[in-house]
Amino acid sequence: MTKNANVNLVTGATGTVGRRIVLELLARGHSVRALTRDPAKADFPDGVEVVRGDLADPASLVPALEGVTGLHLITFDGGGFAALETGPEIVELAARAGVRRITVLNGGGDTPLQEAVKAGGIAWTVIMPVEFMANALAWAEGIRAEDTVREPFVGRLSAMVHEGDIGAVAAVALSEDGHGGKSYLITGPEALTIQDKADALAGARGRRIQVVELTEAQALEQWRAAGQSEEVIGFLLEMYGNTPPEGRTPIGTVEEVTGRPARTFAQWAAEHADVFLRTA
Repeated sequence: MTKNANVNLVTGATGTVGRRIVLELLARGHSVRALTRDPAKADFPDGVEVVRGDLADPASLVPALEGVTGLHLITFDGGGFAALETGPEIVELAARAGVRRITVLNGGGDTPLQEAVKAGGIAWTVIMPVEFMANALAWAEGIRAEDTVREPFVGRLSAMVHEGDIGAVAAVALSEDGHGGKSYLITGPEALTIQDKADALAGARGRRIQVVELTEAQALEQWRAAGQSEEVIGFLLEMYGNTPPEGRTPIGTVEEVTGRPARTFAQWAAEHADVFLRTA
């Protein structure tokens, strides 16, 4: 496929969402430049230009922004995950470079960078995904070892979204007009319980999976043992124990923006079945 002259710069390019944006842009025939603090570890396919840069150091972005028309931003520092305060400088550099469209992966609210983008005069789109299907990878070790998922609040519903669909929505907003000034809530096509997800994984790998419900105290112990911070644990308790309507209500953003239906969790499970297979 012949690439067009427009260049799209994706920051956070090695992350779960950033990588899928890069691959989607590439598949759609767009020139794509992936920004990372460590290009040697980027591991992108041929056709992706990998460049060094750090959102916490705006001056490092100047070479990467040359010729860029579409810019995807994350709202946190890729090193320490602190909220970025460099938004005004980044947006100013983007304007000077001739950037016409900016997408921002929502950082959980109006973060300083997100506010700077909205106020910066460049057409912006906020990408607001609910729970990632990729979060199920956290179950892989327990499933491989004991055919078991151990979670609290097993009856909670989630309209979890395929990370590839997040990438597809962002790629369209970066490369096509008509999406400026919009915040896109992105969900999958179904609201699923933990048992629903375990059943889909079991079907994909051809072996039953048991679901064991943890008490809140047991969940806290499990999360702390896994090294989760108290801030993250507090967020998990709130989201899992009291999932807001937008997190459990499927809507049609993916199809409206990309022209194709959102992918199901069963599709995601089939794509990742080998991760959940016993090794012995």
